[in-house]
Amino acid sequence: MRSTVSGYSALSKAHKFSAAGLVTAAGAAALTFALVPQAQAADAHSVGVKTVSLSAQEFGVTQDADLAKAADDAAVKAGVDAKAAVKAKADAEAKAKADRERASRSTERKALKPAAKPAPAKPAAKPAPVKKAYADNLDGWINESLDILRAKGIPASYDGIKRNIMRESTGNPQAINDWDVNAVNGVPSKGLLQIIDPTFKAYHVEGTSWDIYDPVANITASCNYAADKYGSMDNVNSAY
Repeated sequence: MRSTVSGYSALSKAHKFSAAGLVTAAGAAALTFALVPQAQAADAHSVGVKTVSLSAQEFGVTQDADLAKAADDAAVKAGVDAKAAVKAKADAEAKAKADRERASRSTERKALKPAAKPAPAKPAAKPAPVKKAYADNLDGWINESLDILRAKGIPASYDGIKRNIMRESTGNPQAINDWDVNAVNGVPSKGLLQIIDPTFKAYHVEGTSWDIYDPVANITASCNYAADKYGSMDNVNSAY
């Protein structure tokens, strides 16, 4: 129940008990002073004791103000603490969100990184050319020699080569002349086209054997010499 006294606000139950105690004490004190002889009161004044007078109403107003201020301070502190808690929670949520966004962006960057380009495929190795097969006889030797001569740009024909072979050695790759002037000089003519060693070595065609008795090497070197001296083996019709 609110007090009808101006400036006196409602008190809690504990405060009411305190105020009642003070009122009771004040009443007892007043009764005591009434019973004490005036002489004693005079003695009290004579020794300089100062009488302090505080009414129950004044005491209650003072205590109520203190309690109200303490309550206000507690409410302010509670409000500050609540705001701090809300701010801390908001800061934590913002940080967590920022961390998630950073992680997401990092994942996206990794995913978008272009894959390394595969190394260009090496071109398939060309198969080795199949070596042409030639018969191991006069016809095969002439044809193989002709292919080499054409590749080197040396003129000759099948007929011109065969005609001179038949005149010089009758087609014997091991033929040797041991009676003509070359034989007398120690350099006999040898092979299918009867060529001497110095001439064979000077007109040897790369890619053929260095054996003067080798049929293909002998034909090719002889045709190279005839092309240089007569224009072609086709122009040779006798000893050359």
